[in-house]
Amino acid sequence: MAALVRWFWIPEWRIAPGRSSRQHTICFPACNLVVEPGGVGFVGPTTRASYRDLTGTGWAVGALLRPAAVPAFTDDPTALRDSGQPLRLPAVHAAVSAAMAGPEDRRTRHRQAVEALTDLLCRAVPAPSPEALLANALAEIIDTDPAMLTVEDVAGSLHVSVRTLQRLARRYVGLSPSAMIRRRRLQEAADRLRAAPGGSLAEVAAEFGYTDHAHLANEFRSALGLTLSGYRAQVHRPSVEHVGACGQCARHA
Repeated sequence: MAALVRWFWIPEWRIAPGRSSRQHTICFPACNLVVEPGGVGFVGPTTRASYRDLTGTGWAVGALLRPAAVPAFTDDPTALRDSGQPLRLPAVHAAVSAAMAGPEDRRTRHRQAVEALTDLLCRAVPAPSPEALLANALAEIIDTDPAMLTVEDVAGSLHVSVRTLQRLARRYVGLSPSAMIRRRRLQEAADRLRAAPGGSLAEVAAEFGYTDHAHLANEFRSALGLTLSGYRAQVHRPSVEHVGACGQCARHA
């Protein structure tokens, strides 16, 4: 699974009648395989922030896929940007649903659900090719190395051409390498603003490679539709409590 899945994520929630909890996310530049009570779906990469209003009681079981797993579910992840497609996998849906409806012990429910999803991936995804593993390395270095600020930086680190990098990203991720880099920087800046709400915006911008405060502010408006001050006010406003695990496919915005 290490070459196919970055991690599994399982949120569960129970919202009081007549209330809702809006969950904002800035998704990783990656695809997800998701099982919910209504079915199984393959979700493509996103180009903007999104939100979901949770109501009632529910759950989802997802796998944040590494690039090597993507071709098993779509030939063109770029066509699924900001969207997804249902998958006809009734046996997997039944197995995961049975696990999530199982014992009260949450750890046991989650382990059984992940085992069911792992079984599907083992059967559906062939052993990764050298090219697929190179695509994994592309995503890994962009997401973990803050020194990778340009496409040329990444190409040089992987000892490939910029054109090769672009081709790998198009086939295995569905976003351009430059878009992947911008997403990481924006996620890092958003995380910092959440962790240190009273910090200097100019210092945050400089830390994550933005030319100045205005550059960071423009990125926020473009990706989130929010000003920096509006973002801070929104993420630190008390929200409706919800129950369950929150390790999801995306960093919370």
